[in-house]
Amino acid sequence: MARLRRALRPLGHHWWQRPGESFTLAYATSLSHRLPLLYLIVVFDVVLLSLRFAGSAPLLHVLLGPTLGIYAVARGCYWLPARVARRPIEDQRLDIERMRRLGAISALLFVAWALSLYPYGDVSQRAMIHYLLAVTMFSGILGLAHSPQTALGIAAVFTIPSTLYFLAVGHPNVVYVSLVQLVVTAIVLMVTHGHHRDFVRLELSRQKLVRRERRAARLASAHYRQATVDSLTGGMNRRAILACLQAEMESAAKSRPWLALADLDGFKHVNDTYGHSAGDHVLRSVSDRIGEARGVIAHGRLGGDEFAILFDGALDARAVGAAARRLSAAIREPIGHNNATLRLCASIGLHRVRGESVSGSLERADAALYKAKTRGDGAIVLFGPDDEITLQHRIAITRQFNDCALDERLMLLYQPIHDLRDNRVIGVEAFARWSPDGVNWQAPGTFMAIAEATGRTGELTRLVLARALEEFRPWENGLDLSINLSPRDVHRDGVVEAITSIVHKAGASPSSIILEVTERALMDDPKRATIQLQAFRDQGFRIALDDFGAGWSSLSQLRDLPLDMIKLDRALAAALSDDPGARAVAGMIVALAWQLGIGCTIEGIESAAQVEAARSLGINLMQGYHFGRPEPAGIALIGLDRAVA
Repeated sequence: MARLRRALRPLGHHWWQRPGESFTLAYATSLSHRLPLLYLIVVFDVVLLSLRFAGSAPLLHVLLGPTLGIYAVARGCYWLPARVARRPIEDQRLDIERMRRLGAISALLFVAWALSLYPYGDVSQRAMIHYLLAVTMFSGILGLAHSPQTALGIAAVFTIPSTLYFLAVGHPNVVYVSLVQLVVTAIVLMVTHGHHRDFVRLELSRQKLVRRERRAARLASAHYRQATVDSLTGGMNRRAILACLQAEMESAAKSRPWLALADLDGFKHVNDTYGHSAGDHVLRSVSDRIGEARGVIAHGRLGGDEFAILFDGALDARAVGAAARRLSAAIREPIGHNNATLRLCASIGLHRVRGESVSGSLERADAALYKAKTRGDGAIVLFGPDDEITLQHRIAITRQFNDCALDERLMLLYQPIHDLRDNRVIGVEAFARWSPDGVNWQAPGTFMAIAEATGRTGELTRLVLARALEEFRPWENGLDLSINLSPRDVHRDGVVEAITSIVHKAGASPSSIILEVTERALMDDPKRATIQLQAFRDQGFRIALDDFGAGWSSLSQLRDLPLDMIKLDRALAAALSDDPGARAVAGMIVALAWQLGIGCTIEGIESAAQVEAARSLGINLMQGYHFGRPEPAGIALIGLDRAVA
């Protein structure tokens, strides 16, 4: 066989079967549909020759034919497609390898038996042997196109012995018969070679297509996972949980589910204290605990530390409240991480999904969550009828704020800041008022959240500053002008340049402008806030920390912040006259500010007793209703002239 392979190598590599499981399976499948038919031809030829030579040839010679027929039937049954398909791939490979030998041996036995009958036949019987040998050989070669080496063996076994035998017995047309046989056999072999070449190419194309389909399936699976799975927790991401909510809402066979939004209280502390790896571990642990809670049919992370949870719609309000409390208790359980014990709780807002859209359901659950967070300590709030009225009002106001021209719906009021050392006004603070209808005016506490939600805080700050400079004109009256910056103003790129340009364009000096920031602005991103505030100071602005003492105030942070002034919160002012603890806190703040060279103002002064209490602590700069309410520019300026007089 090795010599035959070397001899036929110039004819091309398509004479040899390709290795590999895919080709083995393809060869076995193709041969299982061909070999049973080829063995059927052999059986038919054996039966014909046995019947034709019965009585002419010795009985022993004739009976050898049916023996070959039985063997052919057995081999044909062995190669039935159903039986081949059930065999392991390794058995199929061994069957293909054995077939190369068994095919040649079977062909040799058939040729030997047929030629053994040749001497006992007359002219017509011998012609039948010639014919059946040729038909069987050509059928075998063409039928074994997908096993070309076996086809070569069959061609050799049929052609060489029969040609030599006919030469030996002195057949009258032996030269012509042999020549025709050799030429036709060669042509049929070339046809077989072409069939196998095309088969190989087709199989390679099929395998390439399969690889592409598998690669496409892997990519589709990866894309699906990326689109639906939260990479951090392994649960649903925002898109997937909202799609699940949509499907639950559209299912007529199910009752509408409960939508809960859970926000982790204390998560920022975990991140800041123990690092982001601890925060990630907390999110994964919380996600697992939500998934294990009874009554939860689906959950996913919306982003950050906020989760959306779907509770079974079969639960009533009392049952879903109990389920939410169990979930809250589970989240409160300590979470271990790197020998540290992490503790936090979750505020939860609940809403029974009804006929609204997915976004509408989220709005209502978010409104309940917001109320829960204001209550603190992991509260649970169920969205109710009163909340619906509040929500609709807020939606209407938000639309009005978003659609209006701010400069046409904005009014400024000014409140004086007094220096009690010489009883004079040193400046004013500008307060913005916004009206949805030009009649009812709202304070910043009402519309600033809407401005942040609609992304108009920057526009609002620029309008307030420009109008305050135009109305108050500090360069003419020599007074300071205090303007409040929103938390986003403290972090947004380009704000320093924009505000500086407005001040210079109005003809004012940045040194006459005091920019007031809240502790919330510093808490969101202390490092970024510090850099931004220093940039303002470099331009000549003064910086005041507003509402100091109302929130998370840390006295040690006063040392690191670029501040010119702190403004004590009105809550401290209200308690100064009758609360020794409030006086002690205020006194400590004033002493530290004095040591750091930072000015100190107190706001919310409403009585003479509060004035005296503040002065006793060394506070001289004050503002509040005791000195004057916020007024429009014209009235405020007249009042300032009287105060100075």
